[in-house]
This record gives sequence, C-alpha cells and structure tokens, in this order.
Amino acid sequence: MSTKLETKGDWLQSWDPEDPQKWDSKLAWNTLAVTTFTLTLCFVAWFLPSAIVPKLNALGFDFTKEQLYWMAAMPGLSGGLLRLVWMVLPPKIGTRKMVTLTTLLLVLPVLGWGVEVTNPDVPYWRLMGLAFLSGIGGGAFSGFMASTSYFFPKRLQGTALGLQAGIGNFGVSLVQLLTPWLITFGMFGFLGSQQMTLAGKEPVVVWYQNSALVYLPFIIAGAIWAYIVLRSVPIKANIKQQFDIFGNQDTWWMTILYIMTFGTFSGLAAQFGLLMLNLYGAGNTDIVEGSGTTATILVEGYSLPDPVKFVFLGPLVGAGARVLFSPLTDRMGGAIWTLISGIGILGSILFTMPALTPDTSSAAALQGDFNQFLWGMLLIFLFSGIGNASTFKQMPMIFEKRQAGGVIGWTAAIAAFGPFLFGVGLTIMSPTTFYAIGAVWAVGCIAITWFRYARPGAPKPS
Repeated sequence: MSTKLETKGDWLQSWDPEDPQKWDSKLAWNTLAVTTFTLTLCFVAWFLPSAIVPKLNALGFDFTKEQLYWMAAMPGLSGGLLRLVWMVLPPKIGTRKMVTLTTLLLVLPVLGWGVEVTNPDVPYWRLMGLAFLSGIGGGAFSGFMASTSYFFPKRLQGTALGLQAGIGNFGVSLVQLLTPWLITFGMFGFLGSQQMTLAGKEPVVVWYQNSALVYLPFIIAGAIWAYIVLRSVPIKANIKQQFDIFGNQDTWWMTILYIMTFGTFSGLAAQFGLLMLNLYGAGNTDIVEGSGTTATILVEGYSLPDPVKFVFLGPLVGAGARVLFSPLTDRMGGAIWTLISGIGILGSILFTMPALTPDTSSAAALQGDFNQFLWGMLLIFLFSGIGNASTFKQMPMIFEKRQAGGVIGWTAAIAAFGPFLFGVGLTIMSPTTFYAIGAVWAVGCIAITWFRYARPGAPKPS
C-alpha cells in the first residue's frame, strides 16, 4: 500500500512502517534505490586503494611490502573510526542531509587518487592520507544501513537491508573488476600516461587515473538524486540515548558475530590481491628471484598469477550471497543462517590453510596449491556473505526500533576495522597463524549463535 504522508522540511510526519496507514511503501523503496546506488559508490571509494595499491610499484613507485600492506589497511582503520561518527547521524541530521553530504565527500579520495597515482614521486604520507580519506566510503555504511532500517517493517527488513548492503558490497567487485579495463585507454589522457612493468612481462602503457576519475560524474549525480528524492524519518535520539545499546548484552554478542562475517568479508576484500601476490606471485621469494622488473621465475612451467584477474571474484561472491540469501532470512529467520555461516567459514578456513604455505617443488604442485587457495578464499567469501545477510536480519528482531538502528551502526563500525586488522595481522605474523586465529574466532561465534539465538528455547530466537 502506498500513502501520501505529510512532510515538514526534510522530515516525514507520523511515520510508522508497522502501520499501513502511516507507511508509504513507494517512498520506502525509492529511498532504498537511491541509498543503495550511493552506497555502492561509497564502497567504490572505500576499496579503490585495494585496486591501486598492489600495482603501485609496477607503476614506478618504490614501497616495501610492509608499506603496501599498511596502505591497503588504512581505509579499514579510518572506515571503522568514521562509522562511529556516521552511526549517530541518522537521528541527528536525517537521511536526506546525511546521504547527500556523504556522497559529495567521496569526491575527495576519488579525485585525489586519480591525480596522485600519475606521479611516482608522491610521498608515502600523502598516499596514506588518501587511503585514510577513502574510509569515508566505509564510514557511510553505518549511517546508511541504520537509516534504511527506519523505512521498512520488520517483515521486510531482512530483504531491504540485504539488498542495500549486498548491492552496495558489489562496489568492491566493481572497482576491482573494471580497473584492469579502464586503465587501457586514455579517457583522462590530459593527466598523462604511465608505464606499467610486471614481472616476466613486457612494459605496457596505461592510464591508471581512469580507475578513480571515471566515478566522479556518478558521485555528483548520486548526490543530486539524493537531495531531490530523499526524506527523513522522525526518530529522534541524542547521543547519550543512542549509547544505551551498550547496556544490552546482545549488542556485544552481535558485534562478535558481525566481526566474523563482515570483518572477514571486508578484510579479505582489501588484502586479497596483496596476499595472492605475496604467496603465489612476484612478492614470494620462494617462487621468484630478485624483485620488481628483474624478477625471475624459479619454478619452471608455473605462470605468475595477475591478482587483478582474480581479486574481484571474492567480493562478487560475498556480495551476491548477501543479496540472494536475504529473502531466505526473512522466511527462515537469521539465526539458523548465521550458524551455517559460522560453520562454513570455519570449514573454509581449514580447507585454505594448507595452501598458505605453497609447495614450490614443482609447477604442478604450486599450481595445485594456488587452485586450493583460490577456491578456499571464494568459499570464505561465500559464507561471510551469507552471515552478513543473516546478522542484519537478526538485529531488528532482537532490538526495539531505535536501538536496532544504533546496534546496526555500531556492529558495522567495529567490523569495518576488518581491512585494517587483516593488514596488520598479515604484516606482523604469518598467514597460517593469522588464519588459525580466524578459525578459533569462528568456533566461538558458532557457540554464541547456537546457545544465544539458534537452539530450541534460545533466550533470543531471531
């Protein structure tokens, strides 16, 4: 049913999704369309460094492996910190202002990367600054998702939030998939071209600024669309009131669960390319001799994988799972799918771990390990995507409306540190040790889900 409701400025009056007389379904779905489009652009901006950083040295920059890990991790740190800001914005400034202004802010990192990637003399601190600004796109998620939860009745929130987050997550794959194609022609040739030199291959001319600048017209259009179409739901709460969620134990349990799901998705999406490069490409000294353009393959018959041909697959699988499984969570409940997600992530990690120490004794053994690594990673992305959908179904069922928005924002904020934690973890410890910690975390999440939410007679069935 669609109803024309009175508005006062940005704000709707007497809005109640659970009452058909006080809910405008057309406005709700139009809001979802606008915010999903702009959220996709937010994820593009957030994960733009993941498509650029692995290629910086090939473009003439000179950074160490640790510097590149830190640069890829920085958007996760800033995204998590900024989500703590965005989580309190929907009740304070409303959906319309929040989405419009956030979308405009994306111009800063996107334009910055488009310009700076053309100059190998740019100092490291400036690129780290751009990586931090990319976190604006990550911070937006907490505000966008909390806001969307206000527009839909509980019976549709699993589908609505799953569609928004899942399609928004496609922004990760979009930027990683389109970049190898966009850089092949001089769309923004006035900024010059670059020579990209990959190990064992002839240098090629590219226009890497295209990987960022192509999104600017869409960002401007999205901001204008948001300002024209969006309105705000009158759910008022000051910051002190919003923080009462921390007195509810389920806030902390759901935070732990969402770290397992979205923390894994975002962390692996940001580090997938560098991890592949360092395990199975020119970054692995067990496979190659030398570095950069002088690298020589030691295992005859083995072809170095180009990460850009594979990294988009993981986020694509994870985002697709979030979209496809969201309607199932509305029908079956979220807890059972969170349980399946935890078991699946645990099994996938255990399957992947042997491939984190590649066998370089022969080309066949090395290729076999790479295939296991790739399939294991895709399985982790699949089950994390399922869990992303199911946890967002659980939260509106566990908490009352005002708290649900705050919990969605908070859990999303903490899980957004995934890229940062994965980057730091893979810098200070071996991949095998890091994945083992992930397996232990998954075991704990399985136990929490079963005893608190999924078992017969659970305290909070959801």
